[in-house]
Amino acid sequence: MSFPLAFLSLLVELGLGYPDRLVRKIGHPVIWIGNLISFLDTSLNRATDTDAQRRFWGVAALVVIVFVPATIAFAIERLFGLLPLGILLTAIAASSLVAQRSLGSHVKAVADALDSGGIVAGRKAVSQIVGRDPERLDEAGVSRAAIESLAENFSDGITAPAFWLAIGGFAGGAAYKAANTADSMIGHRTKRHEAFGWAAARFDDLVNLPASRLTALAIVLAAFLIPGADPKAAWEAVWRDANKHRSPNAGWPEAAMAGALGLALAGPRAYGGVMVEDAFMGSGGRREANAQDIRSALRLYWTADAILVVAIGLVGLAIWL
Repeated sequence: MSFPLAFLSLLVELGLGYPDRLVRKIGHPVIWIGNLISFLDTSLNRATDTDAQRRFWGVAALVVIVFVPATIAFAIERLFGLLPLGILLTAIAASSLVAQRSLGSHVKAVADALDSGGIVAGRKAVSQIVGRDPERLDEAGVSRAAIESLAENFSDGITAPAFWLAIGGFAGGAAYKAANTADSMIGHRTKRHEAFGWAAARFDDLVNLPASRLTALAIVLAAFLIPGADPKAAWEAVWRDANKHRSPNAGWPEAAMAGALGLALAGPRAYGGVMVEDAFMGSGGRREANAQDIRSALRLYWTADAILVVAIGLVGLAIWL
């Protein structure tokens, strides 16, 4: 029943999202997982330990971070499975693991801000979705950052949790979300987290491998359906550029998006005042992106997302029948 669960979860999230009122009343699974990660980071990541010890405790922490949400989700799925319409109840709970609506709205907000408030508003809006230094970005930089975030988070925030929901049910989706949240919080190459967060970063790379490739494929297919998009260039960019990215996964959807839109994404970027060198995705494209390019990227995103939902639904229907 995992494929039908993934399909229904995507539909529920598309229709309802995760209401702000619910966040204010009870929080969100990512917040709960984040609290667990913060507790383990504070308790186990000691500056007096050697790197080997910190790496050991980082592995132990990752096991707890993944195991606890997965166990709770498994228990919920089994409990709801005893009730009428149990799969729908489980899908409502599991819909909190995907973020189609919020991703689209946050990226659209950057385009709207650029159009209505110029570069100052655009920088403020893009700072909500990227970790790089917004004050160093011009309009083209803000636009590229929004498009890159859209492509990468499409994979991490939608395709990957849907994939693991389809493979492992609610427990699989929850385990993935916990691992991905751990990477975002402790999987950094900083003095504090390079050793402790090593396991979280490597594990996140592993569990995102299937989704990044599937996301790139969905974007290439979507490019066939969007006037002005170039599916051939998207496919070529994926095979030419994706493996040059410093991330083993982010380059795949970014390269597909870059090729489809005729842009050059990624490249050198500043994070926390430090310039990070990276290869260009869609290296033959233009760098002068704008708000209209963000809107074009959103059309590709929603079309690719529809392809993903339909594909999971068809597999789920075949299994159900």
